[in-house]
Amino acid sequence: MNWMEILGWGKEEISDLRSVAYSYIKQGIYDVALIFFDALSVLSPPIPYDMQTIGALYLQVGDGLKSLDYLDRALKMDPTHLPSQLNRAKALFMLGYKRQGLVQAMELEKCPDKEIASQASALILAYR
Repeated sequence: MNWMEILGWGKEEISDLRSVAYSYIKQGIYDVALIFFDALSVLSPPIPYDMQTIGALYLQVGDGLKSLDYLDRALKMDPTHLPSQLNRAKALFMLGYKRQGLVQAMELEKCPDKEIASQASALILAYR
């Protein structure tokens, strides 16, 4: 079913919906932001940004399994997205997959992006 057509919506309305979801993220109201992103996933084809953001939101609310699922989807679309790779390592640790989380974090520790490398180092120190 093409909900965009049924609602008479275009790209502008989807962009507006994404902006509202983002404003809830900025306010720290993650459960409401997830509702908006869930609506986006029904209304439009998935894009890496949405999958990355949903994965990060599920990580924030403590649902490691859903986080990992969305982050894996995001990384299939954009395997080079470093924040998604870092969040994937965090989700692995949250789920108790210490070895896999360490492998991912140790790879990110070598990355030229200092912020990502620093966060990866902190994860390694915390979970080693």
